[in-house]
Amino acid sequence: MTTSHQPQDRYRAVWLIFFMLGLGTLLPWNFFMTATAYFTNRLDMSHNVSLGPAELSKDVELLATSTAPLATSTTPSTERNYLSAIFNNVMTLCAMLPLLLFTCLNSFLHQRIPQSVRILGSLVAILLVFLITAILVKVSLDPLPFFVITMIKIMLINSFGAILQGSLFGLAGLLPASYTAPIMSGQGLAGFFASVAMICAIASGSELSESAFGYFITACAVIILTIICYLGLPRLEFYRYYQQLKLEGPGEQETKLDLITKDNYFIPVSCFLTFNIFDWLGRSLTAVTMWPGKDSLWLPILVLARLAFVPLLLLCNVQPRHYLPMVFDHDALYIFFMAAFAFSNGYLASLCMCFGPKKVTPAEAETAGAIMAFFLSLGLALGAVFSFLFRAIV
Repeated sequence: MTTSHQPQDRYRAVWLIFFMLGLGTLLPWNFFMTATAYFTNRLDMSHNVSLGPAELSKDVELLATSTAPLATSTTPSTERNYLSAIFNNVMTLCAMLPLLLFTCLNSFLHQRIPQSVRILGSLVAILLVFLITAILVKVSLDPLPFFVITMIKIMLINSFGAILQGSLFGLAGLLPASYTAPIMSGQGLAGFFASVAMICAIASGSELSESAFGYFITACAVIILTIICYLGLPRLEFYRYYQQLKLEGPGEQETKLDLITKDNYFIPVSCFLTFNIFDWLGRSLTAVTMWPGKDSLWLPILVLARLAFVPLLLLCNVQPRHYLPMVFDHDALYIFFMAAFAFSNGYLASLCMCFGPKKVTPAEAETAGAIMAFFLSLGLALGAVFSFLFRAIV
């Protein structure tokens, strides 16, 4: 089989579709994660989210003084509902554990369930969860039922997201190694997209229920577009060619898968937006350079060196503090550390995902991609578990 018989990816259509699929993979979780202000505000209220001007002004003030733990505002905090106070930690745990479990299951069951069922079924399930979320914006619920329903939705989104992500990396394993890069880049852009959408919702000045409703409907529209893109993939000759190689066996094919104010805007801009922009830039850089190489000792050294960011971030101006001293009191240092942390995360994770399948035979590439997605989720789950410890020792 010679390269002269291989079709070309006309107009980079397959590349763009994989970029869109990468975007759709992490977009749902990013939309939930960056909407924590909406969820915690609902939990802090004892009445319907649809408010008049006076109540809305009071709740905006409450929201401004009850942001996530990394906010560095010195404004005195307002008394918070217990469910609201534990929301971020429980949300992270409810997200990472299903992500870990279902990524593991996908690595074993991907040969028993058709690829199209796993990918399309997951996208449709996530779409339904977001439609329900948008509808519930208009429904009055007591704090406890709202908290439980929200956690169930988070578990569902990450369960189906794990299946989708593992299947997508396995699918990319059938194509040339360069087709993993658009997935990683799309995933990075997902966080940026969600962060910008959230900031626009805050800046619009709309009623809270209207902003949240529009925010979740936007996610639904992107997921629908992702479904359309996936349905169009089998129509492309370039994609069909590599799918046929999978059916024929390895042969001679190449190896596959290679802040206007701190109480309001600090977390959205300095945390979510900064992380997602630099994470996306790091992921996208692999399309230009892939140093160090897959066999270089520098790659594991650089990955281990990222552990240094843990104490650096803990010693920033994180409030409230209990035990650790505050060494880096200026917010600019925190933003710099976050940017470096995000960039290295995107670049090194993308390199590992690109190089991993190149170390196995083509017949094992899809399995390797699924297993790598599992270990990616394992790292996220461990981070969620250790977040309780880190929060306690600050």
